Amino acid sequence: MAQIAQPPLPQFEVRLTAPDISTWIAGNTGIPGFTTRASSRPGPHVALLALTHGNEIAGAIALERLLRSELTPTRGKLTFGFVNMAAYERFDPRQPTLSRFVDEDINRVWDETVLDGPRRSAELDRARAIRPIVDTIDVLLDLHSMLWPSEPLMLCGSTEKGRALAAGVGLPALVVADRGHASGKRLIDYTRFAAPDTPCIANLVEAGQHWQPSTVETTLDSITGLLRHLGLADVASPPRGKPQRVAEVTTVVTAASNAFTFVQPWRGGEVVPRRNTLLAFDGATEIRTPYDNCLLVMPSLRPSRGHTAVRLARFVS
Repeated sequence: MAQIAQPPLPQFEVRLTAPDISTWIAGNTGIPGFTTRASSRPGPHVALLALTHGNEIAGAIALERLLRSELTPTRGKLTFGFVNMAAYERFDPRQPTLSRFVDEDINRVWDETVLDGPRRSAELDRARAIRPIVDTIDVLLDLHSMLWPSEPLMLCGSTEKGRALAAGVGLPALVVADRGHASGKRLIDYTRFAAPDTPCIANLVEAGQHWQPSTVETTLDSITGLLRHLGLADVASPPRGKPQRVAEVTTVVTAASNAFTFVQPWRGGEVVPRRNTLLAFDGATEIRTPYDNCLLVMPSLRPSRGHTAVRLARFVS
């Protein structure tokens, strides 16, 4: 069967304005970009992190809005963090895909052997700088968005505590349990959060497509759900749509070549009804669904070699 030619990269509409976070760069924790507000009542240390990727500005808009509203927890501590500010400084709405990172993806370096090793990069230096505060966090919500069209989802890692947190937050409606990427560990895969025998938890919200107003609202709703669930703020329950469904990733499809091509522009959250449906070509290798009702998780329609092209998942009870 002939391969499908790669279509040209589309022009992405930027319908959001990058927020001015200059007021919050100094922070109050000794780590630039990190501000902690504390209650006099005991409770967990909860963190909301944005700009893990410098062009994912919806999370930054949400955090800047909450900081400006002087949100303070009713118990415990609440930390607001802007992670990759160096990449964010490069954000240009005319070329919005070019400021994801400076040297490498900071969400692939959270392996202790990498963090403690000799290698240097802008992102590794920043990860090492914020690691001391990360090592004090009990519950973390990492705020992301997506380049390609997809249903919002919560990534809960592979632990039961991650699934329980997603259920407590209550939205988005799709929860995906996975083990991460071949190219490196995400922050939610950091041992403090990913080890099943620790009480600390980190989940990641993919709130919708980059640069769309609805993504900001989904981000804020997820934050509200977290604060309500943990009793950190007197907030009304966020609006809920469909009941949550949980899917487990069984296969992470990593591009083995730079000739990886999907046979059609699949949308994330799409369920392919039939086993053995052709999804893509990786060079001459066919990528097909391994079972009926296969969920496509965040297909990257232009994957490069060594990076995740799509995750394949099945729904669980």
